[in-house]
Amino acid sequence: MTRKAAFPPVVSPHTRVLILGSLPGEASLAAGRYYAHPRNQFWHLAGAVSDQADLPALPYEARLEALLAAGIGLWDTIASARRAGSLDAAIREAEAAPLRDLAATLPALRAIGFNGATSARIGRRALAGADLALIDLPSSSPAHAALSLAEKRAKWTVLRDFLGPET
Repeated sequence: MTRKAAFPPVVSPHTRVLILGSLPGEASLAAGRYYAHPRNQFWHLAGAVSDQADLPALPYEARLEALLAAGIGLWDTIASARRAGSLDAAIREAEAAPLRDLAATLPALRAIGFNGATSARIGRRALAGADLALIDLPSSSPAHAALSLAEKRAKWTVLRDFLGPET
C-alpha cells in the first residue's frame, strides 16, 4: 500500500467556514483536485451552502474561487495515510493534519464542517476545546448512500448560518 497525501488547504483570510474531508480518494488524487469523483455530491452540497446552484458546472479553479469568495475553505483531517482504494475504512497509519495550526491563521473562522464520520472523529479530537462551531455532516461520498441528496443538503445548509455577518 502506498502512502497517500492530502492536498494543500484552500483558504483565505476571509474563510469563515472550513469544510474538512478525511483524505482524497483515488479519483481526486489522480486528477489532482478535491472531490473529483463524478458521483461525489460535494460540489452540489457546497453550492447549496454558498447559494451557488451552478457551482458543479463551473471549471474546477472557478469552483474554488467561488467557495473562497463565499467564505468557504477546504482541507482534510488526514495529512497522509496508507490506503488501498478510496474507502475511509481502509485508511491505515494516518497522520493527522495540523488543524489547530491552520485554524490559528484564519482570523474570520467561525465553524468547521466535517464531511463524514472519519473526518469528524479525527477532526473533533484535534480541535477539542477550540472556540469554533464543530459540525458533523453526512458524507458527500458516493459510498454514503444512506441519505438522499436532498436529505444531505438539508443537513449541510446549517453551515450558511456561519457565512453571514457576525451578530
